[in-house]
Amino acid sequence: MALRLLYLLFYQVLRWLALLARSTAAKDAELLVLRHELAVLRRQVTRPWVDWADRAVLAGLARLLPRPAWRGLFVQPATLLRWHRDLVRRRWSYPHRRGRPAIAAELRRLVLRLARENPTWGYRRIHGELCRLGYRNRIGASTVWAVLHRAGVDPAPKRSAVSWPQFLRAQAKGVLAVDFFTVETVFLKRLYVLFVIEVASRRVYVLGVTPHPVGDWVAQQARNLMMGLKERIGYFRFLVRDRDAKFTAAFDAVFAAEGIRVLRTPVRAPRANAYAERWVGTVRREVLDRMLIFGCGQLRSLLAEYVDHYNGHRPHRALGQAPPLGPDEPIVLAPAGRVVRRDRLDGLIHEYAQVA
Repeated sequence: MALRLLYLLFYQVLRWLALLARSTAAKDAELLVLRHELAVLRRQVTRPWVDWADRAVLAGLARLLPRPAWRGLFVQPATLLRWHRDLVRRRWSYPHRRGRPAIAAELRRLVLRLARENPTWGYRRIHGELCRLGYRNRIGASTVWAVLHRAGVDPAPKRSAVSWPQFLRAQAKGVLAVDFFTVETVFLKRLYVLFVIEVASRRVYVLGVTPHPVGDWVAQQARNLMMGLKERIGYFRFLVRDRDAKFTAAFDAVFAAEGIRVLRTPVRAPRANAYAERWVGTVRREVLDRMLIFGCGQLRSLLAEYVDHYNGHRPHRALGQAPPLGPDEPIVLAPAGRVVRRDRLDGLIHEYAQVA
């Protein structure tokens, strides 16, 4: 930077020496032109940008001008003084450390891990566990609180509150989720699809398709589901549904008669019925968004075939990449050339299997 400044000063001095060979009239004319250009630029640019070299030149030349001429400069005396103060501050600043030294990243991750795995633990309980692990002299309780606060971790009372997703995961083996979704036909007619999903196994039942989902029809579909489950009814304890008016008291009574408690989700909270919403997204992406629907009959047939594929073949990450109904027979590894394809829904979906 110093060499560049010397070069710029030398270059500027040469330009000034060249002005000595020019006449006074030419210099005066040039000054008038430059003043007018400056006035035009000031009307267009409110705050010009200058780099450090421009600042050095302007600061040196301003000393040669009379005090009244400083008013015409876009660099005011206050600006020059501020530049000087900045230089002094940078010149006499020394690196120093304030406060306590930062804790190790590994220890910070351990604090966050304990908070994540134990939602009922407060910062003092976490600090006690760290002391038991041998970190008594390396971190204090207030530091644990600061680490949790910076990471956005809520206090223990808020973290320990059971959310809807946590409740569904804990009670998955005994939970059914029911919901509607709509399908628009080619003739702009809206069809309603009622379905139920077993949260633990992800098995889906499409209960019915209708353009008029009145309360009596919905209650009858619930009765049909109870008859279809037969001896498996005793496995379920809860039914999760939203507050749709189509779910009437008669619908709830069907499940209450079998000892199944109906849980209504909060208002406008689709995440409370996340498993049903996820299946709606799946069936739309894989089938409904890729086909034109003409009527109820076609939609029933289409959904029946897709549910058969979904329950019997489609893998699920939550089930260890197994389908809801599990494999029909033990899988025997065979050469890649002996894998055959089976088309479903006229080739819209493919299934693959080993052949002997």
